[in-house]
Amino acid sequence: MMKNITEEIERLKKEKNAVILAHYYACDEVQGIADYVGDSFYLAKIAKKSDADVIVFCGVSFMGESAKILNPEKTVLMPDMTADCAMAHMASAEKIDEMRRRYEDLAVVCYINSTAKLKCCSDVCVTSSNAVKIVKALPNKNIYFIPDQNLGSFVAEQVPEKNIILNDGYCPIHMSITAEQVRQEKKLHPKALVLSHPECKKEVLAVSDYIGSTAEIIDYVRESKYKEFIVCTECGVAYELKKENPDKEFFFGRKCPSCLDMKLNTLENVLKVLQTGENEVHVSEEIIKEALVPLERMLELAQ
Repeated sequence: MMKNITEEIERLKKEKNAVILAHYYACDEVQGIADYVGDSFYLAKIAKKSDADVIVFCGVSFMGESAKILNPEKTVLMPDMTADCAMAHMASAEKIDEMRRRYEDLAVVCYINSTAKLKCCSDVCVTSSNAVKIVKALPNKNIYFIPDQNLGSFVAEQVPEKNIILNDGYCPIHMSITAEQVRQEKKLHPKALVLSHPECKKEVLAVSDYIGSTAEIIDYVRESKYKEFIVCTECGVAYELKKENPDKEFFFGRKCPSCLDMKLNTLENVLKVLQTGENEVHVSEEIIKEALVPLERMLELAQ
């Protein structure tokens, strides 16, 4: 049955000149059939460069929106339209306006994990892999970082010369990981290095050996001579880690952190949208025009 589905996906993909993009947090079988697997920044760049007519984005809603904003002439399909990111909504235009009134020389820096409407209110977008570089490159002294307080806090430590004002948003998956859980895993696996995503809480980052985006964690493991790793991020990344490093071991704790929204992307749903063309992402011309500014500035500053 699985073979039949993947074969039909391949056939339809060629017929419709479609490309399948999957985030590292999607389920294993979806990552297995994707043309490109990566974090949000990598996939945003791929979407921009692709010559496909149809983009099937196996992620959550803000990723589909970003792909559409960068490629307004292309058809962007989501395998499941209900797949969403709670953190993407954890900021408001009203609070941004308030901050602009309160602080002179303010840049609103928006983590790409946010809605298109929030991007429209921002000066530049960032990802976890380029946030530090971009904030350093901005001429502004005052930075209002939305929506993730943990990534914002991490950036503040790396760029002490800036006044980073934090928002109170967070990723529920990364927020659920505790320093005590990490310490317990370290007792079980004393030779393991602790690798953490900057969306984790400050106390988790404090007991980590390496902090980086999902893609940076994968790169770090590939280059490392160590054989055991405690990984503090969404457990979907285990697929790529194990594929690239079959001789190494990875531990995610007793409660493997899993994003249920990401797991809504299934092979059956990918096949269905390729067959029917349903679940198309629509973004108004006005929002595309406004949101394109911070996204393109991100791509420019991240060079």
